[in-house]
Formats: sequence, structure tokens, C-alpha cells
Amino acid sequence: MPIRSIWRTLAVLAVGALTAVLLAPAAVQAAPRESRPVYSYADAVRESVWVDTGLDEDGDGRTDRVAADIVRPAEPARQGRKVPVVMDASPYYSCCGRGNESQLKTYDAQGHVVQMPLFYDNYFVPRGYAFVGVDLAGTNRSDGCVDVGGRSDIGSAKAVVDWLGGRARAYTSRTGGTQVKASWTNGATGMIGKSWDATIANGVAATGVKNLKTIVPISGISSWYDYYFAQGAQLYDGGPDELAGYVESGQAHCAAVQRKLADGSPDSGDWTRLWTERDYVKDARKVRASVFLVHGMQDLNVRTKHVGQWWDALAKHGVERKIWLSQTGHVDPFDYRRGAWVDTLHRWFDHELLGYDNGIDREPMADIERHPDQWTTSAVWPPRDTRTTTLYPARGTTPGVGTLGPGRATGTETFTDDPSRSETDWAADLTRSTPDKAAFITPALTAPLRISGSSRVTVTATPSTASAHLSAVLVDLGPDTIRDYADGGEGITTLTERTCFGASTAGDSACFKATAARTADVGATVVSRGWADLGHHASPAKGTPLTPGHAYTMTLDLAATDHVVPRGHRLALVVAGTDKDLIEPPATRPTLTLDLARTTARIPLSGGPAALDRATIAPLAGRTLTVVGTPRCLTGHGDGCTADADR
Repeated sequence: MPIRSIWRTLAVLAVGALTAVLLAPAAVQAAPRESRPVYSYADAVRESVWVDTGLDEDGDGRTDRVAADIVRPAEPARQGRKVPVVMDASPYYSCCGRGNESQLKTYDAQGHVVQMPLFYDNYFVPRGYAFVGVDLAGTNRSDGCVDVGGRSDIGSAKAVVDWLGGRARAYTSRTGGTQVKASWTNGATGMIGKSWDATIANGVAATGVKNLKTIVPISGISSWYDYYFAQGAQLYDGGPDELAGYVESGQAHCAAVQRKLADGSPDSGDWTRLWTERDYVKDARKVRASVFLVHGMQDLNVRTKHVGQWWDALAKHGVERKIWLSQTGHVDPFDYRRGAWVDTLHRWFDHELLGYDNGIDREPMADIERHPDQWTTSAVWPPRDTRTTTLYPARGTTPGVGTLGPGRATGTETFTDDPSRSETDWAADLTRSTPDKAAFITPALTAPLRISGSSRVTVTATPSTASAHLSAVLVDLGPDTIRDYADGGEGITTLTERTCFGASTAGDSACFKATAARTADVGATVVSRGWADLGHHASPAKGTPLTPGHAYTMTLDLAATDHVVPRGHRLALVVAGTDKDLIEPPATRPTLTLDLARTTARIPLSGGPAALDRATIAPLAGRTLTVVGTPRCLTGHGDGCTADADR
């Protein structure tokens, strides 16, 4: 990972001091390694600007302006020095709130921000950064319309990055006002945020905008199609038009935009131009910013398919990157690993925005939570020895419960779609014959087996009706204590005491409710899952009715993960129909017959076939392993991947 140029270090030299006084000349000082809280948060400049986006999405005849609320230290500007920016662009600042405590922006009588949600301003402003909270177009105090990841969403945030870099215009009011320049910043900007905010960071980075130095997307979307559909299978019964209406700030004139959103996202699950515009993965080659990606491996809101495909694309194009993977659901790391998170984020921004050589670029690429509050690291992710290894299902002595191992088998298994059953039910009934699933299980492992990356399951299935949905689920069969991601807290419990990170004012506290891991004792753990509409077997762009009695082959993309199946546990593959509460059921209730000779699971294993052999799966029936893909492919998305696995 290249070290940032030294000029940014010289521009903010006093940030590394222990007091607010100016340092001696840089020539006699050691290079700073950490920004310190030497600036006054109470005296920070609080101001608002409205940036011209160049768009007129609300059709009122004038270009839309988006509001950017700014908190920045006063001292550097008085001393003739410029500061970098941490920025969070969000649609949630007035409708729904940010963070575990759903904080909203609040303002004084002059319209200046009093409370900025989350800890970013409290912590980083005293350390010589500005914080900028951007209201996405159509929300809070911004003009325009919400278009859910499209040109208005991304363009409104990009316009602020451009303004910070001196390439766009901003004004002191929403209409009219005096033009204002960001003369207090050196333009170096890092974007951060969770969920929709993280998605905006991904999308802005994918434009290739200048002066965006890094992004930290937490639980972010990389392609909006994959938020609403899984290979044609509908994940939610609502669409982007409903989401836009939920966050918009009373813009009745945005009805036309919402109609376009509805028309462009048909329930059929077909790929349309709307989804192409909102696919950031295809533009990964444009990304100039480094990426520190954070995600919960049990996030069932923004599934980890978004992680796998985005990470692969970034790796392919040599983007600097770092990753944290937790056992939680849709949870911010501030609420499951607070102290370590603040320290790591601080060092990341110091390195990426201030150019400090603090060594974070030479540390392991990945932090992975193995058990609640127990973390491990990987020098690169996935590990360099990861190989995509093919396992095959075979019939067993119990109907619907077979074996999983190397070498092709013959025969069939049959199941009937039951929309009342979920992956949790299937996992609980793995060794029991039930009509709604087909399960295939390895023998007990004699050595741990690490799955690292994205798996693919190819099935050949014959439906009894004209429509069918498929689910493929990998399960770790064995007792464990995990974060209870299915609980309302998605793996955390919020406590009453508070911990403080940064400086406070009367209107903006740096103290937040502490949390603890919420755990559950289980007999089986769902490791990864994927879904598809069999009618989209030929193309993601267009689904077609099925011919009952005809066999179709389709490959399901399973979500990225990093999981170790322990010694003594078993690895299982479940193939079934509707996964209750995670995909919508098809129009019919088909019975599907699997051709086991043409059904495979391609799993990225650390150590590949050799690791599988050590875990004593290889001796099963004396069959031979098959390795698919190349050793350099990171997470299994595409054979022949030549990404730099050594970064």
C-alpha cells in the first residue's frame, strides 16, 4: 500500500502536537504518527452551505442545491493552515436518525447545526479534521428528489466532494445567497457511513471523483438490484419507490421520480436500465479512493453478496483495501467493538487523509470475528492458499438426507416448496427427513475447515409447475455460542451506561450508550446462503415461464463469508424452495427433483483439497476432488480472476 505524499503532513504539522501552540520548524521535528485532540470543539466553526448539483431532479426550473452542515476547528484557519474532511452523506438526518440511538441533526435559531449525529465530529474535529454531514437530495434541507442510488443520490454527494476540491459552487442559503468557497480545506476527503450512507460512499467512489482519498462503507450496498432481488427472486415486497417516499422531506413534486423508480423495478426480477445505473461494481475500475470495508456476516438486510462482488472488483483493479467482518447483523462496529474501532478508524484516517506513516498499511488486511468478541486477523483476505473446491451431494439411506463429499454421484432427490419454512428450520432438521428440503452432510471433521469467500451452488432441477424459487444454504452442524443475529438487536444488547469518545458541548454529547454481545446457544449455524428464481436460469435480464417436467440448470451465488467449521462438526448443504422471510414465494408451489449428477457446491476453502483431505472428507467413497478456478481468484466470483491476492 503506497504511503501518502508528505505535503499533507507538513500542512497539518500542529495536529500532532501535545498542546495547541505551534510547533518548532518541521526540519527539527520527528514526523508525526498520530493526530491529537489539540483544538477546541466548543469553539469550532459551525456553518451550513448549499452546494449546486447541476441537476434539476424536482423539475422546478432551477438546479438543485444540497445542504452540507460543517463542523471544523477554528484554529487552523486563523493560522493559515488547511484541514482534511470526514464526510457522511445520508438521507436519514431528519426522518430516521443515525446510530444505535437514532440521533437527528438539530439546529440553532440561525440554522447552524447544534447536534451532529454520531461521534465523528466530537472525535475528529479536535484532532484537526472538519466533519461534513450532507443531506442527500430530497431530504432534510436539500432540494431535489430521492432516486435511491441513482444520479441524484450519487450526484448530490459527489457535488459536495467537488466543492471541497474547488470544482463546484456553494452558497450561503438554499435560494440565492452569497457564493462561498471551501478555502479552509486542502480538499482531501474521506467518506464514511452505514447502510444507505455507505452505499453513497461506494457510488461516489465509483465515479472516480478527484480528492476523495478513502471511503469506509459500513454494511453498504454495491448494486441496488442485489438489494431487492437475488437472481430474479424477490427479496422484499416493496421497491425503491417506497423507500424514496419514506425518507423524502415532503417533496410532493417528486411523484414523477417515484413513478420512474416503480416502473424501472418490476416484480419480475428482470434486470432493467434502472439497475444498470445503480450498479457500482461495474465501475470499480474508476475507483481512486482506498476502501476500508466493514460488514456483518449475518446481515440479512444488506446481504454479504454485496461484500463479495465489491471486494473482488476492487481487488481486480488493485484498489487499496482493508476489511472487518463481524458475526453481527446490520450493526455498526461502534456498537460491537467500540474501543478498537475508534482507534483503528483514527489511524486509518490519519494515514489516508493526513499522510502519517503509522504502520496501518503494513498490518493484517482483515479482522474477523470467530466467536462473540473473539477476533482473529488475516494478512490478506481471503488467505493466499484459498482454493475453490468442488463438493458433490449424494443420496443417503434416509430420504432427503444424503452425503456431501468429493466425486460425482448419481440419483435424484425431491422436495416441495413450503413457504412456511425457513433456513433456521432446515438447519434444525438437517438429519431428519422433511418434505421441504434436500440436505447433504459431510462426516464429522477431524480437522477444522475454513470457508473464506463466496461459494456457488449449481443445481439441475426439474419443476412440477411453471414457476419455482430455489434456496441454497451452507450450514455448520454442531453446537456453538454465536451472536444472536436473529434477535432485534442483531447481535448486540444496548446497556444504560455510556462511554465517551471525543469532546462534548451542551447540545452535542460525545457519550453514547454502551453495548454488549447478545449471544445464543445453537446446534447448527447458517454460514452462507443464496437464492434464485429458476425462471432466470438463462439470463438475469429476463425471466421466462418454466415447462413442467423439463430440467433446468442454474448456478446460485452464495453470500461471502469467513467461517471455520470446527473439528467434530459437519458441513452441510441444503437445497430447498422459499426461504421464509428472506425471499418472496413463487406464484406456484412446485415440487422439484434434483439431478445429483449435475448438482455441485463450489466452496472456497483455505488450503483447498489438501485441507479437505486433512478433515477426512476425501476418503468418503474413495472419490477424487476437483479444483475449479485459479489459485489467484479471491472470492470465487468468476473463474480466471487474476486479482492481486498478495496485497
